[in-house]
Parts: sequence; C-alpha cells; structure tokens
Amino acid sequence: MVAVKNDMIEVIDHASQFLKALSGRSRLLLLCHLVDGEKSVGELARLTGARDTAVSQQLALLRREGMVSARRAGQMIFYSLASPEARRMLEALNDLFCANDSVSGILLKPEVAETA
Repeated sequence: MVAVKNDMIEVIDHASQFLKALSGRSRLLLLCHLVDGEKSVGELARLTGARDTAVSQQLALLRREGMVSARRAGQMIFYSLASPEARRMLEALNDLFCANDSVSGILLKPEVAETA
C-alpha cells in the first residue's frame, strides 16, 4: 500500500511539474508555434511579439523540462517540440477549447490565426 502511494505521489509530482511548465501563457504559445516544426528564437519572437531574450528564457525552462530540444546552426539556435506528452496535451487543449468552428485547430496551427 505504501509503495503504491509513493508511486502515485511520484507520478503526481511529475504531472504537476509538467503542468506548471505549460501554465505560462508565453510558454504555451511557444509550444503551439513549435507543433508544426522547428523555429529559430528570432522567428518565435516575431510570431509571439516578445523580445528574443524573453523567448530564450522561456525556451530554456521548456528545455529543462524536456518539452523542447535545441539545435545550433552557426549563431542561430533552432527549437523543436521534443515531448510526445506536450504534443498530446496541446491536442487535448485544442479539443477542449477550440471546438468552435471559428477557432477550430488554432492551437495546433497558430499561423492560421495570424493570417485571418
């Protein structure tokens, strides 16, 4: 019984940390922009309207949590979604909050929102 309780607490701690990383508006927005492929810090800054330094700080947190991975090409750093759990959570959030036709799929295709 104690082992099951400890296992449950361990899983809950992991889930809590995962949700905490997702809970920031800017981090969630960055993850949405990474659903369709890797992007540079500069591109993510342009897409989100945030400064490069702010984007880099948020991406560093997401990287520590294992949600994104980074690839360096010269002086540029490209980030991509690395966590299947994060992708599944974005899909679930899309299903829960974007059922309305006017916003359908918007969390998984944020570039559509920018051109509309």
